[in-house]
Amino acid sequence: MMSSFRKFRALLTGYALPAVLFLLLNGSFSDVLAQVTKVRGKVTDASTGEVLPFVNVYFKGTTIGTTTDLEGMYALESRTASDSVAVSSVGYRTTVKAVQKNKFQELNFSLQPDQISLSEVVIRPGENPAEIILRKVIDNKPLNNSEKLDYAQYEAYTKIALDANNITERFKDRKILKPFQFIFDFVDTSALTGKAYLPVFLSETVSEVYYRGTPKTRREIITASRISGIDNASVSQLLGDMIQQVNIYDNYITIFQKNFISPISGAALLSYRYYLVDSAFIENQWCYKLAFRPRRKQEFTFVGNMWIHDTTFAVKQFEMQIVPDANVNFINDLQLSQEFTLVDGRYWMLSRDKLISDFNITERDSARNIGFFGTKTSSYRNFIINQPREKEFYSTPVVTMMSDEARISDEESWVKLRHESLTERESKVYQMIDTLKTLPVFNTWVDVIQMITTGYYVKGKMEWGPYMSTLSFNQLEGARIRLSGRTSNAFSTRLMLEGYTAYGFNDEQIKYGGGFTYMLGKNPRRVLTGAFKYDVEQLGQSQNAFREDFLLASLFRRNPADKLSMVEEYKGAYEHEWFNGLSNTLAFEQRNIWSSGRVPFSLNCLDGECMKQTHVLRTSEISLKTRFAYQERFLMGEFERVSLGARYPVVEINYAYGMPNVFSSDFEYHRLQLSVRHWFNILSWGWSRYQIEAGKIWGEVPYPLLKIHPGNETYVFDESAFNLMNYYEFVSDQYISFYYTHHFVGAFLNKVPLLRKLKWREVAQVKGVIGNVSKQNLSFSELPKGTYTTGKPYFEAGLGVENIFKIFRVDAVWRLSYYDHPDINKFGVLVSMQFDF
Repeated sequence: MMSSFRKFRALLTGYALPAVLFLLLNGSFSDVLAQVTKVRGKVTDASTGEVLPFVNVYFKGTTIGTTTDLEGMYALESRTASDSVAVSSVGYRTTVKAVQKNKFQELNFSLQPDQISLSEVVIRPGENPAEIILRKVIDNKPLNNSEKLDYAQYEAYTKIALDANNITERFKDRKILKPFQFIFDFVDTSALTGKAYLPVFLSETVSEVYYRGTPKTRREIITASRISGIDNASVSQLLGDMIQQVNIYDNYITIFQKNFISPISGAALLSYRYYLVDSAFIENQWCYKLAFRPRRKQEFTFVGNMWIHDTTFAVKQFEMQIVPDANVNFINDLQLSQEFTLVDGRYWMLSRDKLISDFNITERDSARNIGFFGTKTSSYRNFIINQPREKEFYSTPVVTMMSDEARISDEESWVKLRHESLTERESKVYQMIDTLKTLPVFNTWVDVIQMITTGYYVKGKMEWGPYMSTLSFNQLEGARIRLSGRTSNAFSTRLMLEGYTAYGFNDEQIKYGGGFTYMLGKNPRRVLTGAFKYDVEQLGQSQNAFREDFLLASLFRRNPADKLSMVEEYKGAYEHEWFNGLSNTLAFEQRNIWSSGRVPFSLNCLDGECMKQTHVLRTSEISLKTRFAYQERFLMGEFERVSLGARYPVVEINYAYGMPNVFSSDFEYHRLQLSVRHWFNILSWGWSRYQIEAGKIWGEVPYPLLKIHPGNETYVFDESAFNLMNYYEFVSDQYISFYYTHHFVGAFLNKVPLLRKLKWREVAQVKGVIGNVSKQNLSFSELPKGTYTTGKPYFEAGLGVENIFKIFRVDAVWRLSYYDHPDINKFGVLVSMQFDF
């Protein structure tokens, strides 16, 4: 089985763009590199020492400013800063301090109360003026939301940066980093957090974006792209303007698959408190400044402020961050800011968008552990409103496309294309990545990380592994050893060869297998594959289950592995992707299946001749698989790709025909399967996933060729199997099954004070199947002991807790039917590992 990490191989081993190194060495474009002034600090009351929230902080003489948060902290960053920072608030004296341009500095302010006496003010009860403004914002959302337009077109410039943070002197002095000391010349300091960081990745794209309101369609054509260290078209598509779209006018803002309540949601007053803190002209438009904070702890909400235009009640700009106690893994902070501009005097269009994430694997002492900043900055210009293109232009299912001339590497072109210039450190990222890749010690560490992640050790043109299958155990073979490998990308990025051999000490048989993958095309995907094997196999095992010779599958079992069959298999397939979202796979497969003593093959009648205890079943079948996943997005490596999900249900139709007398095949049959699966958010109460599958087999076949419903005899939770069903327990020739799970992401446990800090999350699931076996197939072969038909539904349900130490999940599962079957468990506790934000 190919490792999922190989899908990301291009991210680690791609070729960097070479032009920047030349340009930086000769310095021909040094005059266009921008310098940035960064200031952060805290504002307090000079008399009491208390922190002051919602205080205005700005570069004096400019319109660049912000307000302090609930802890009195602020951060400013600008390429056009003045020489001083001013702080002002009602009831306090305005204070100004000098700053040094083009540097990072911390400035704390202690404001003196204003001693001017005010006449007596009588406060009468009434509605909060901030809530009055908010209601008008909500009422005018349909008029100000750009996604309500019929058509729109604009140019987008998107810059994505990844920076390693918490770069301390102690970290720099580590022996392991001695060969990389030159990279620390690029260290900078974040104005938002005060953390030192090192730029390690940078991508830039320029694209033309086209939007249609009805039916809702968004299409992006990338006209220019440059990525440090990577030469991969599919990665470039993923790093365009489409990544992590945020629309504040939506009731819910989806971040890391979780629905955060928008501060201008229709029900926002149920989740936020609002404060009117300022009013001022912004670009000659009078605006009100509203600050907002959540009403309750540990909900998916934001804290921040927004400026509201006084006439249209549109959002002029906002700054907000997710609340610190939100139940989100690996994210210390996430900040969003957007600016809008009025186009043609009536349309509010997004003109600037910035998202900053502070990632860290562990919360413990996170200020000392290495983490990462992820920053996405986008700007938009050249708006064209309500000028539609031809209908066919919007009908393509490919959402993001790259023009043939998109890969632009020379700096002179990018100086003209960028909406804003790079900082000096950003411009040197390309040079740094190129230099790193020439260091043998760096490439050694890449190999070590790949080995740990993929299970394969890369050596030249070969990858040896998976090492977790080197030694395993089962009842049929006893102790089993295996040697396996495959060609690496250094051998070819179009052809991959793989093979293995294994030996069981009990049965004293040699097993083997091999295959190839040849990439005829990568976008769209066109793949030719072939494989053969002679090895043991667990029939009726789900696709997500561990391999039969995976070491952990040998150790964590509730029943012995004594139902294995010996299989000889030859297969070939061709996958043809017509366009993004629609593909067909045509395959031929020839199999010989030998019975074991635990599950004998007993045929009552075959071609008029009665038989008993046949030892081998021979089949030859041709199949056609159709897969439709509208607007699905992928991240692709050289040979495999990983799905990043689709907004719509994924539909698969599989048809197979068993051909008699072909390579001594004994059976003729038709098999049809249909499956639908999808995941979706439910307000802010978490997310759900479902899968429905139905199938039917026509023709007389023995029970091993029927649908063997996937069971699980390990203690590891398998989402694709019935976890309390034994292998071979149920078979059908027509059936329908379903699975539904909901992840509550802490909706209940977050309300329990003693459990709140653990950030555990609740999950519930239910699955079932019903089907039957025709009289002809029941009389054709004798079902072994412990195998039944699903004449009445089989059900199981479970409750679980996930996010234990951020990676573990524990499920309690109850079997709800067929209690009378022998050797079954009515209740089980299963564990699994998963990585999720």
